[in-house]
Amino acid sequence: MLRRELLAVRNRLTADDVREAASALAGRALELPELARARTVAAYVSVGSEPGTLALLDALRARGVRVLLPTLLPDNDLDWGAYAGEGSLARVQHGGKMALFEPSGERLGPDAVTGADVVLLPGLAVDARGMRLGRGGGSYDRVLARLERAGAHPALVVLLYDSEVVERVPEEPHDLPVQAVVTPSGVRRFEGA
Repeated sequence: MLRRELLAVRNRLTADDVREAASALAGRALELPELARARTVAAYVSVGSEPGTLALLDALRARGVRVLLPTLLPDNDLDWGAYAGEGSLARVQHGGKMALFEPSGERLGPDAVTGADVVLLPGLAVDARGMRLGRGGGSYDRVLARLERAGAHPALVVLLYDSEVVERVPEEPHDLPVQAVVTPSGVRRFEGA
C-alpha cells in the first residue's frame, strides 16, 4: 500500500519538478565525502518520475570516476556495464515492465558491483533507521546479498525526494540499512548503518 501511495505522488510531478530536483540532487550528492573519494560508483539511470540521476552520472564521469550501470537480466538479477555518456545508453523494453536505459557496451558480469566504492540505490522511501523501500522487484536485494557474500562494504546511498524520508517502512529479514539518503534539500546519515 505504501508503495502505491509513494508512486502516486511521484506520478503527479511535472517534468520541470523532476528536472529541478535532479539538478539539486546532483549538487547534494557530489558533496558526499564517499563520492568525493570514490573511484568506482555503481549507479542507475532514472526513468519517468524517479529522482533524476543523469546530471550526477555525468558529473561523476567528469571527475574521472568509473560509473557502472545495471542491465536487467531475465531473472531480475543485474549485470553491469560502464557508463560512457548519455549517447552510450540504449532504451530497453523488458516484457510488460517499464523501459529502462542501459549501457550499450560490454557486459562486466553481476559480480562487477563488488568492486564499487559506493552503490547508489533506487528506492521509494527510506525510514529513520536507514531501511530502504524498493520497488519490490528484488533486483537490488540480490545486489546487496552479492556484496555481503563477497565481503564488499561499499557505501550504500539512496536517492529520493524530500517527502520520501518517512517514519518507518516495512522490512524483510534480509534488508540492509543504507548509510545515507540524498534528497534535493540535503543529505541525511544513519548512525547504525
